[in-house]
Amino acid sequence: MTQLKFRDGKFKIMQIADIQENYQLNPDTIKLISLALDKEKPDLVVLTGDQIQGYSACYLKEPEMKVKHVIDEFLKPIKERNIPFAVTFGNHDDDCKCSKKIQMAHYTSYDNCVYSEPRCEEDPGTFALTVKNSEDKDALAIYLFDSGKATMNGAAFPPVKKEQIEWYKNKRDSFKESLGEYLPGFVFQHIPVPEYFDIIDKVNFFSKGRVEAYKSRRNTFYKLREEALEKGGFMYEAPATPEINAGQFDALKEKGDVFAMFVGHDHNNSFYTNYQGIDLGYCQGAGFNTYGPGDKRGVRIFTFDEKNVRDYNTYYVTMGDLCKYKPAKPFLEFVFTRCPVSPDQAITDFSRIAGAVGAVVIGAKIINKIIK
Repeated sequence: MTQLKFRDGKFKIMQIADIQENYQLNPDTIKLISLALDKEKPDLVVLTGDQIQGYSACYLKEPEMKVKHVIDEFLKPIKERNIPFAVTFGNHDDDCKCSKKIQMAHYTSYDNCVYSEPRCEEDPGTFALTVKNSEDKDALAIYLFDSGKATMNGAAFPPVKKEQIEWYKNKRDSFKESLGEYLPGFVFQHIPVPEYFDIIDKVNFFSKGRVEAYKSRRNTFYKLREEALEKGGFMYEAPATPEINAGQFDALKEKGDVFAMFVGHDHNNSFYTNYQGIDLGYCQGAGFNTYGPGDKRGVRIFTFDEKNVRDYNTYYVTMGDLCKYKPAKPFLEFVFTRCPVSPDQAITDFSRIAGAVGAVVIGAKIINKIIK
């Protein structure tokens, strides 16, 4: 398979998150990917999960055939430009009856898919890649974690498994053993770690720009810090992190090798902030058949210099940057930019509306009695 390598001392990665397509692909999704590839010309594309809208009813019949068709469609722009790509999974990819093993086998059937030995056969989305410098020596490690999916009732997201954390430690140490030093590491996965709440500020209900959290943090509100806003970041929903902290972040910072982690999952977020020596960041969603931030749907770019891979640069490119956006499916876009981002939000919103309506009815009855 393709060996990743710095060219003229530079290496560029494009992260694409939350394509989340069904059998009737939205042409805007393909348009965004195509325009972004032409503008940025990355050396590697990393797909960070939820490529497939596995919960869609379209996959109830012939799921394997349909999943392969969808993969072929959104990979067309990447294949046509012969750009290497790597892929891990999100919480929705295998909601349908098409396993991650089958999906990964299809991805790796592409000549331009970059892959290495996974953690285990049952975890094909957890593996590591390396990028070589001009001296043909490993200069950068790219770790991809399959961060799992929601519990059976959808109540919570689990943390990565302890076996995955041990796999990372062994991989990290093996690089040190062969190279004589720890290899600088960059992590991609779908679901953020709980520490993402440590890089945003808890605020009150009346704070401008606040977003509401859910599950164990229900009825609490958060806001993006100025340092992230100054970099062009935005946060329109609270991080949907695991309720349990399994120690993944602590493991990543343990030896100082990992210097950044970027995720997807929360389609309406795109920002990054350093926390305890590691940049924690988001890439917004790229799919137009799911909820998202309108013409701010986009991709995230990372550029590295082999002289100092830790001193990287990152920015996002949006549909609005790439063209004068006119939705191919205006009604769907109207719904997707206004709908609740999760069942929790929908329940909370419904409860508040019901409460407000109830208060109005009770108030009307009291006024009516007073008038009588």
